[in-house]
Amino acid sequence: MTSVILLLGLAVGVLVGLLGIGGGVVLVPAMVYLLGMDQHLAQGTSLFMLLPPVGLGALREYWRVGQVDLRAGILSAAGILAGGYAGGLIAVPLTSRELKGLFGGFLMLGAILLWRKSSGEGGRSPVAVQDVADG
Repeated sequence: MTSVILLLGLAVGVLVGLLGIGGGVVLVPAMVYLLGMDQHLAQGTSLFMLLPPVGLGALREYWRVGQVDLRAGILSAAGILAGGYAGGLIAVPLTSRELKGLFGGFLMLGAILLWRKSSGEGGRSPVAVQDVADG
């Protein structure tokens, strides 16, 4: 079991650095299905696991090449802190079934939006709209 957990952490770390995703997108479903955790326990464990290492390894590389907006990061972090607290207040009283449904629905919505964008149905990018407007 220890080796599965270590490999899961390594895989999530690679995905965080490669895709810029939040590790919970991978960790929570993996802990529910691979480790047999309850949804609440998986989400709480994911939050605990991600506190210290979240993005620090990848951040170093992005910072090194000047691809970090410090102001946006600080402002977003403040919002995430407040929003995380509010989200926890909402999530804890829910049943595991309700929480799984919300989590899965969120992942499906994200997948659909990304798929539409990649297939050209999601509209034009802001740059393309500006180029058309400028003629």
